[in-house]
Amino acid sequence: MDRTIKPETLKNELAGKLILDVRRPADREAAPAHLPGAQWKNPEQLAEWADSLPKEQGIVLYCARGGSVSNSVVDALQGKGPKARFIEGGIEGWKAAGGEVVGPRSGSPSNVPRSTASPAPG
Repeated sequence: MDRTIKPETLKNELAGKLILDVRRPADREAAPAHLPGAQWKNPEQLAEWADSLPKEQGIVLYCARGGSVSNSVVDALQGKGPKARFIEGGIEGWKAAGGEVVGPRSGSPSNVPRSTASPAPG
């Protein structure tokens, strides 16, 4: 089975595919837009969710740029049976090819504090 799918090809074959966003948490937080209907799965916890994926349904996954994360997840999944491929160029390649994304286009502004919790009095 092929390991990759071109964004242009996926546009015509999207129906019926399980779409997985396997970007690392920091990459996803920095750019939270995603493909419509995509389910996020933490690639660092692959062992916890890989066996629950359908074996017969086509799976297309993506990371930020279609590099090491996508390659390692596809290797692991294909070894377990699912028909998995990754988008060439990741979500960036998908967007460059005119693919639709939903959600915020970028992460929180860097000047917004991550936590407003006050330290406990000492």
